[in-house]
Amino acid sequence: MASWQIKQLEKMSETDPDLIDDVLHHFHQSNPVRLEKLVIGAYLDRDINLGKAAELLGLHREELRQRFLKRGIPLREGSQSVDELKAEITTADQI
Repeated sequence: MASWQIKQLEKMSETDPDLIDDVLHHFHQSNPVRLEKLVIGAYLDRDINLGKAAELLGLHREELRQRFLKRGIPLREGSQSVDELKAEITTADQI
């Protein structure tokens, strides 16, 4: 994907917040392995927490935690910031 396409998706997501959810849903349906790579990358870059990663992959948090442990993916236990704690609380409230 060209950088201009990513830029346009970012702009469109500002006016249509559900757009990214739709794109991720389609991405998951068409290629779950790529979605998993995307989510793991975001988790490792600290863009999302374990709870959000599990939600995006349609897994229970503990199931994803076990998968990460088996694959040697480092876990971040506990909130690293107030914003991360708030995000975890929001995710928990949605479940």
